[in-house]
Amino acid sequence: MNPLKKLFKQTFVYGLATVLPRMLSFILVPLYTSVMAPGLYGKVSVIFAWFAIFNVVLAYGMETAFFRFYSKSKEKNTVVSTSLISIVITTAVFVCIAFLFFGSLSQILEIDKKYLGYVISILALDAIVVIPFAWLRANEKPMKYAIIKILNVGINLGLNVFFLLLLPKLVNENQDGILSTLYKPNFQISYIFISNVIASGITFLLMSELYRKTKWVFDKVLWNSMMKYAMPVMVAGIAFSINEVFDRVLLEKLLPKDISEAKVGMYSACYKIALFMTLFATAFRMGIEPFFFSHSNSENPQKAYAQITNYFVVLGSIILLGVVVYADVLKTIIVRDPAYWEAMSIVPIIVLASFFLGIYHNLSVWYKVTDRTKFGAYISIIGAILTIVINLVFIKYFEYMASAVATLVAYGTMMFLSFYFGRKYYPIPYNFRKIGFYLALSISFSAIAFYGFNRNLIIGNILLAIFLGLLYKLENENLRKVFLKNGNKNN
Repeated sequence: MNPLKKLFKQTFVYGLATVLPRMLSFILVPLYTSVMAPGLYGKVSVIFAWFAIFNVVLAYGMETAFFRFYSKSKEKNTVVSTSLISIVITTAVFVCIAFLFFGSLSQILEIDKKYLGYVISILALDAIVVIPFAWLRANEKPMKYAIIKILNVGINLGLNVFFLLLLPKLVNENQDGILSTLYKPNFQISYIFISNVIASGITFLLMSELYRKTKWVFDKVLWNSMMKYAMPVMVAGIAFSINEVFDRVLLEKLLPKDISEAKVGMYSACYKIALFMTLFATAFRMGIEPFFFSHSNSENPQKAYAQITNYFVVLGSIILLGVVVYADVLKTIIVRDPAYWEAMSIVPIIVLASFFLGIYHNLSVWYKVTDRTKFGAYISIIGAILTIVINLVFIKYFEYMASAVATLVAYGTMMFLSFYFGRKYYPIPYNFRKIGFYLALSISFSAIAFYGFNRNLIIGNILLAIFLGLLYKLENENLRKVFLKNGNKNN
């Protein structure tokens, strides 16, 4: 099979594993915003921001290191067992320390003690399945990966709907029934985390096969090499998390207490509208990461990497313009409560920022295949510094708009820095004329539709039609070669 066709086939399946569950989880946004005021939803958003940061710390780059060493090692079982032992030990140490200093951790993170136990449990359960999921990807088992991921979110979603929507109604209809023992008023946040704990626990049980069948061997030399590779990845991951979610924490801390949680809630809810670009970029990244390593020693891999980036920009440009044009339609589906719509102005900025991040992930191939992961850490740290500084300086003047712009500046800077250093250490023949044309056109049309004509849907549809027409004329043959089985026969 054509390697690019194989890549897009796997990306599609991984996309199902990422996009479909997230699409289902969209139901949670209108659910949360219908049962919780912006302030309460803001509190949940801040806790989930800490989730994102601690998930990276507990994985500490071992997933990427696993791909790198598993793909080139002849002793694959040793790589698997060493990785599993490492993750289990570090997770156990984290759990012990977290419960030992429970009160102090609650104060530092400003997470109520009644929620912190759930948070620790979820983090631990998610950490110990990192390597099993990576093993599925490395062994090209995308269907199993997708099924388990979708099942995880389906269980989580179902329990959320039951606890937050159905249970109160059932108890109200029959207050003496058995379900009344499960119901507690004003218990929404706890119900959310209980649902997460159950879903993560079931996921671990489904993924525990790798633990049972692995022959346990710990190679200290291999582990040292993996950690040396993984540490810069972890630093980069923490910086990424800061770029992605730490603005919620800063908004809560820097805005006046009487409005901070409500503003965070509005910002977080409207941020979800930009999730289509994030889903696309994530699915694409999960498909290309194993591809990067498996084809790094093939003949002229740089040409394939350049083609991949071209296709990403083409498809990403469509998503950028499409989401911006239909933002007002999407908000009525995803964020139904008008109390949250005040923050709609951030949507084009966040979608573009997510697009830049996706391009950055494509450009980052150079430091991954040349084992210069420290550059990824340096670049990500610069992005994190920009995020923190812009938020600290401008939140008091522009509130969540400062956070949105900070995200765009950080990801845009990271994209350009990765390109600059990549050109020096691992030149890739990108088609800059094509990439620049699609980027400029989609950004311009998005700005005209959203800001210039005040989100007028007719104007937006005209601009989208023009863009798709140009795209069809210029890219029809190239896309057919990748996506259609008989594409080559038509040339």
